[in-house]
Amino acid sequence: MEDPREESEPLLSRARGDGGRDCPAGSASCRPGAASWRDLCFDQAAVFIEDAIQYRSINHRMDVRSMWLYRLYYSNACQWILSFTIFLILFLAFIESPSSLTSTADVRYRSAPWDPPCGLTEGVEVLCLLVFVADVSVKSYLVGWAQFRTNPWLLAYLAVLVVSLTDWVVSLSLRCQEPLRIRRLLRPFFLMQNSSMMKKTLKCIRSSLPEMARREGTMFPLSVPGAWGFDGQVGPVLQQGDGQDRERLTYFRNLPEALTSLLVLLTTANNPDVMIPAYSKNRAYAVFFIVFTLIGSLFLMNLLTAIIYNQFRGYLMKSFQTSLFRRRLGARAAYEVLSSVSAEGEAHPREVGVRPRDFLQVLRRVQLGSSHKQAVMEKVRSYGGDLLSADEFQKLFNEFDKRVIKEPPPRPEYPSPFLRRAQTVFSHRYFDYLGNFIALGNLVSISVFLVMDADVLPEDRDDFVLGILNCVFILYYLLELLLKVFALGLPGYLARSSNVFDGLLTVVLLVLEISTLAVYRFPHPGWKPEMLGLLSLWDMARLVNTLIVVRFLRIIPSLKLMAVVASTILDLIRNMRAFGGILVVVYYVFAILGISLFRGVIVAPGNGSLSPDNSSAPCGSFEQLEYWPNNFDDFAAALITLWNVMVVNNWQVFLDAYRRYSGPWSKVYFVLWWLVSSVIWVNLFLALILENFLHKWDRRSHLQSLAGDPDSTCQMSAELLFREVLQEPSEDELVEKLSHHPHLRLGR
Repeated sequence: MEDPREESEPLLSRARGDGGRDCPAGSASCRPGAASWRDLCFDQAAVFIEDAIQYRSINHRMDVRSMWLYRLYYSNACQWILSFTIFLILFLAFIESPSSLTSTADVRYRSAPWDPPCGLTEGVEVLCLLVFVADVSVKSYLVGWAQFRTNPWLLAYLAVLVVSLTDWVVSLSLRCQEPLRIRRLLRPFFLMQNSSMMKKTLKCIRSSLPEMARREGTMFPLSVPGAWGFDGQVGPVLQQGDGQDRERLTYFRNLPEALTSLLVLLTTANNPDVMIPAYSKNRAYAVFFIVFTLIGSLFLMNLLTAIIYNQFRGYLMKSFQTSLFRRRLGARAAYEVLSSVSAEGEAHPREVGVRPRDFLQVLRRVQLGSSHKQAVMEKVRSYGGDLLSADEFQKLFNEFDKRVIKEPPPRPEYPSPFLRRAQTVFSHRYFDYLGNFIALGNLVSISVFLVMDADVLPEDRDDFVLGILNCVFILYYLLELLLKVFALGLPGYLARSSNVFDGLLTVVLLVLEISTLAVYRFPHPGWKPEMLGLLSLWDMARLVNTLIVVRFLRIIPSLKLMAVVASTILDLIRNMRAFGGILVVVYYVFAILGISLFRGVIVAPGNGSLSPDNSSAPCGSFEQLEYWPNNFDDFAAALITLWNVMVVNNWQVFLDAYRRYSGPWSKVYFVLWWLVSSVIWVNLFLALILENFLHKWDRRSHLQSLAGDPDSTCQMSAELLFREVLQEPSEDELVEKLSHHPHLRLGR
């Protein structure tokens, strides 16, 4: 039975000293109101606030030494070292045998790759593994043995390290000549375990796949096998007449070949090639292919997309809901700690709350950006000396989700009325519109002259007109830069990233133009700057001019529909780390498998291979299309080959080539890659786009209201924007969760 006295102790009882051990009663560090106890509580509250800001779990040790280690582990330096170690161990695949350090992947022209000596990459690898050993050791200590035993990710982390180190020892004992390195397949795990968002994404995919398979399984026996069976069995019979053997032998030689042809037709990659030989003999043959395409490609594949979206559509909200609960739990834990400090300062506390001055002291210890910290401090000071309630304390954490917009520097003040009017004109947005219009004219002129000179030899070109136009445009850009600096001041001009880009571009253009005039003189009729090396100064200036098109991106916020689309794209880029990480993992694993299965399979003609010469190869074949760089002879080449198959353009060429060179079972590898990449991942990515865009589209009025608020000095993050549709955790849920904390005791 539990000691009833424990229930009366506050959160993180004072009966713990600096090292987290029980203190003898009456010691100075354990007396109520002792400075050491206040510092301990403030440090604990600071850690809880950092956990809440970063949406981290609070289930870790909270004694002094553990908190020091915990904050050191999550410091920028340690996290940078861990991230660099993960990048380094993944990057080893490009250097270790088979090395990707060649200028080309084409088997006809590729030179012998550099083979690193045994122990070089293995030495770097073992250093990375030792960093991961330290990482899992720190994590295991911080969460405690009880949490470690029930955490599947930490247990898997330990198992992967044991297997990797064992395989590393075996590799050195065999002098790096082992046929398969198991640890290379396990490296992507280090990337996944270090990202909570990747874990959530993987969990969501894992929970969505069974439902997708169940629903798709109800349609699969009714449609696809029936169509495949019809064409695999009846198709060859229909095409046994004279002149039809080419169609039958090319696409329907046997049932496996027929199934493969129809699987490729499902992606429309071989349409209409698969139909034309039969259709050229009889119109009726087209009916089968049209019906199959309608059922398979237009109905089944789109229905699969709808099923994936339906199962995955709540991913974003579930992720935000979990993050919100962690935010509220960490904030509530910090509130309980600080309220106990406030209660100790009162002889007869009449109400429970947090003193603003205590919260301000804690904020000074929190690792947080200065702009956010200053904004929260100003919010806290607005409460005066009143105690902060639990609800008010929680609302303060909404400030952490806001991206503070810095106030622009003050504009220079001119005494002359004329200069003040000129300042108003040149700082107006219409002046930006004029600059965009001039840049459009520059872009059109370059495009027109490129089209006109497309069929003219370089020595026959007359660049007189284009040279004059370029001088005029560059002079305008320089004038625009100077006028904006005059109107906004140099600090105000540099405060906007678009101005910085325009200024750098103008400086580069000006330097190139001056250099061009110095070398080739001023443009005149018959002016032809000579080619020096790869590009002349003149050609370089024309290429840099094309970057002016980026200026037009500044008009997007003024178009409401385009603003929603642009914000959706930007949010996807910011939140794509989890999805991008999953894709990196899948690519990495399939590339290593492909190297193990197909390395050396593709051999250049004339090197003892069975591949025909390009002139004798069938039209549309691997050899005739010169797809020789698409191989699995090294890691970089494998990645490009997988990308080309994922795009599914001409992927039947890869299926046929690797069937001929390595055997029919190679199709299993490529079909499995198509399912994982093109069917599952691409559709999940589409679901994320739809989810993000629809929420933003439904709340565009909310965005407009924020934009029209004159007091709005911040941009809203995705978490805060969707906060209104999330369910706030109840008081009982938070208290119940805190009461089961393995290292805390919540007292009432």
